[in-house]
Amino acid sequence: MQFFQDLVPSLNLSRWTPAVLRKHLLKEETESIESLCRMMMKSDGEYSSLFLAERILNAFAKLDYRQRLDFFSVLLVDYDIDTDNIKSAVEEYDKNPDAANLLRVTLAAEPGRQELLRRVNLAQHGTRRLVKMREHLLAATREKPELKKIDTDFHHLFNAWFNRGFLLIQPIDWTTPAHILEKIIAYEAVHEIASWSELRRRLLPSDRYCYGFFHPSMEDEPLVFVEVALTDQIPRGIGEILHRDTDSYTPENPSCAIFYSISNCHSGLAGVSFGNFLIKQVATSLKQRFPQLKTFSTISPAPGFRSWLDSQAQEHKDIASLIAEFSEDADEAMRARMEKLAASYFLEQKNNRGRPLDPVARFHLKNGAILERINILGNPSEKGMQLSLGTMVNYVYDLSRVEENHEEYMKNNRVITSSQVKKALSR
Repeated sequence: MQFFQDLVPSLNLSRWTPAVLRKHLLKEETESIESLCRMMMKSDGEYSSLFLAERILNAFAKLDYRQRLDFFSVLLVDYDIDTDNIKSAVEEYDKNPDAANLLRVTLAAEPGRQELLRRVNLAQHGTRRLVKMREHLLAATREKPELKKIDTDFHHLFNAWFNRGFLLIQPIDWTTPAHILEKIIAYEAVHEIASWSELRRRLLPSDRYCYGFFHPSMEDEPLVFVEVALTDQIPRGIGEILHRDTDSYTPENPSCAIFYSISNCHSGLAGVSFGNFLIKQVATSLKQRFPQLKTFSTISPAPGFRSWLDSQAQEHKDIASLIAEFSEDADEAMRARMEKLAASYFLEQKNNRGRPLDPVARFHLKNGAILERINILGNPSEKGMQLSLGTMVNYVYDLSRVEENHEEYMKNNRVITSSQVKKALSR
């Protein structure tokens, strides 16, 4: 990490910027964020751009919700592409397809917003502040869907800035600096970490591992992290991981690595996929360390299952009755009925792109996993019952088949699944 930080050392701009320019750029003025953006786009000096970028981000941080909507609307209209310019550039390229005309087409096709965001990114901690800006943008798109055009630009830039080649995988353990451990507690999105002692139970035992992805521009902020437990078999419920007494039992020769929590830490990076790479890299690392490992599996939630069941209950009284009566004490017949419904949910119910409704299923299947087993009442906690009536799923990563499975899913929307899940569907 230090190597990357040394590549772009902190600049003491006061040594380089003339006093008059510095005074003008940093003075407390009443210029709006919109006027600052116009100044930025007209600026051709590196140091003036640095100061303007800082002022733009400071101004954005002070905006309330309505003011942010107005700002995003300005970006939408004033920094969009010029269609006449594109047409002219394409016509010239059609007449003479040389490098100069290709460059002209490329520049014309890019919205001005992208160049503005690149310049704003020059500010200190600019990348993480733009990630935060996108969080606000994504919230705003719920009220003004037309703002999704701006998010296209953010997504395009973030995919380049957070390219896997820039990301560093780091083990996280009980000796990791406290300010990063605090982020692990705060960002845990699957199974809440209620205290430092609970975090200790997840990091300190010899059968527990945690890895995070970091970016040089956000070196103290994990982007995504995964928690792993080594076991003798694939668990049917999260309690086998979280509530296992590691002091009295630790597998001597574990054969399974269980990914029991994968947390994306920043909603502003939604859609920027690097979690899949993290899983494969962690699996490979663990395999090198523990050659006896044969199985890499998850114990995953099914966050969309309950809402789908509720929608089915509106038309099917038997499903409504099952939901009303289902509990941790459900008998075998009720569990079998719920398992069949879950198999239908994962294998038969599709979104408008022909892919499974469940977002966690889409994530793992896209990464080449196999839908191995449905675990009814795998998480009977209050949260688990609210989200999925306790249902959890094992996705297995066969490292020799992940690429093949990925291709089948992406090209043909095929859900690679075990005979066990297929059998549940046919009951």
